[in-house]
Amino acid sequence: MKSIFLLGLLLMNWTVGLNSQTSTKVPQELEAKPTLKHKGKEALQFCRTKDMNEEFCILIDMSKHSGLKRFYVWNFAAQKPVHSFLVSHGCCDNPWSMDYSKTNPIFSNRDGSHCSSLGKYKIGARGKSAWGIGINYLLHGLEKSNSNALKRAIVLHSWEQVPDEEVYPNGTPEGWGCPCLSNNNFRLLDPLLAKVSKPMLLWIYNDN
Repeated sequence: MKSIFLLGLLLMNWTVGLNSQTSTKVPQELEAKPTLKHKGKEALQFCRTKDMNEEFCILIDMSKHSGLKRFYVWNFAAQKPVHSFLVSHGCCDNPWSMDYSKTNPIFSNRDGSHCSSLGKYKIGARGKSAWGIGINYLLHGLEKSNSNALKRAIVLHSWEQVPDEEVYPNGTPEGWGCPCLSNNNFRLLDPLLAKVSKPMLLWIYNDN
């Protein structure tokens, strides 16, 4: 009887573990898309025409589930990311710091919308922040879709509520429109941004 009980216990633990793995497995359609390299090539051409940094740029793929890494520090020469992080997007009319729009964010350039704005940005001056590790970078919207970035105080900064690693099927907590990284990941990014000689491109896009 004891051996039967132990066998049953092992079978139950194996079943629970299997169900746990199944529930958190990322569906294939949510994995990294092959368009990332295409975006990198398009970003390089843009940087060349605008006299911007031609070593790195930042690509943010808002078509991906927010619980997955979708913030890429793209190396133009290697044609691949040197870092990938979780990043928040704006909550819009949803409650702040939740993840209600983890699969279907809404975008707006309107002041007070609390939404993220799609488009290309020039990363500007490094400054002080009331959030995260106390550092932020101004974002200058370069397109009609994000022209109000400065007016809306949309900046790149860190936030304690953003995790270091992927949290799928949960989403990254949503803020008021700023792209926010975890404190630890922002510490990895800050030295790169602080030392560039030309402005760096940050491109938020959604190909859905």
